[in-house]
Amino acid sequence: MSNHEPVILTPRLARLFARGREFLGVEVPIMCGAMTWISESGLVSLMSNLGAFGSLAAGNMPPDLFAAEVRKTQELTSKPFAANLITIAPNYLTHLDILCEARLTHIVFAGSIPRRTEVEKAKASGAKVLCFASNPSIARRMLDYGADGLILEGSEAGGHIGHVSTVVLLQDVLFEFGDEVPIFIAGGIGHGGMIGHLGLMGAAGAQLGTRFVVAEECSAHPRFKEVFIKARAREAISTPQYSSKLPVVAVRALNNPAMEEFGQLQLALLKRLEAGEITRQEAQYQVEHFWVGSLREGAVEGKVETGSLMAGQSVGLVHRIQPLREILAELVRDADLAVSRAEGRLVGGEYAERA
Repeated sequence: MSNHEPVILTPRLARLFARGREFLGVEVPIMCGAMTWISESGLVSLMSNLGAFGSLAAGNMPPDLFAAEVRKTQELTSKPFAANLITIAPNYLTHLDILCEARLTHIVFAGSIPRRTEVEKAKASGAKVLCFASNPSIARRMLDYGADGLILEGSEAGGHIGHVSTVVLLQDVLFEFGDEVPIFIAGGIGHGGMIGHLGLMGAAGAQLGTRFVVAEECSAHPRFKEVFIKARAREAISTPQYSSKLPVVAVRALNNPAMEEFGQLQLALLKRLEAGEITRQEAQYQVEHFWVGSLREGAVEGKVETGSLMAGQSVGLVHRIQPLREILAELVRDADLAVSRAEGRLVGGEYAERA
């Protein structure tokens, strides 16, 4: 079978995930998370061409380069895909303009809470809007602003993360808002069985990142991928915040010298803040600049000893390099098996006998 032939859901999964499929406009409501230096036009377009859903990582990319990436992705696929905007990035508003002009089908707001006017602007361009929600109050605010769907990302995820685990977000947000809008779950997901059970809980689909880093077609450096394959879940740790004077968004990555270097950077910046040498905004910019550069060293240049190795705890579920289609097909197969087993337990198994 060709590695470029679209993946098809079983009738059982098609029914279970009908809402997510319709919302995304795809056959398989599995999203590839927007990973800086990794979720570029090649991976995103292939993801969509295979029947799933890709999302470009805007980060703080120079506007002309970002516009070129959007155009290139549109040339490589006629299928729906999104771009993920970081609301705290200096180029954020320009990125939003680019996406509105490009008429993308979906726009994802990440990093912080977007303004109502920004959500309205995205919707006015014809895009469906997805926002991250880390608690019920943020979820309600995003829906009041006009968000069409939500993404719940637990702290098990890689890269910039929140403070709450996926299992708590499921109870706190999915169970409250799952009937109201499509909700996609991210953070710690690497096995299709989990995707199947998320569907049974009411999720419209799932978002994965770490699992797709080891796809053959992913542009990440071979040494970067090899580290993922060898890593254990507990080795993907989150960075600490040393003081509330310098609020930083925690980052989950594999433990290496870059993590220690980041700690030293925070301490140095705190001293400069206390001395009045820099502002908090300037300090936070230096923090983000560190991660962008460090991640490039690891993911693009393959300097795995000194570069950042952003990875979720699902890295422990990554065992080999595979074609992207094979990964998706495996996820779908295992999701269907999990749902089938759940049906068996409810309808024809021990639970039915007890009833």
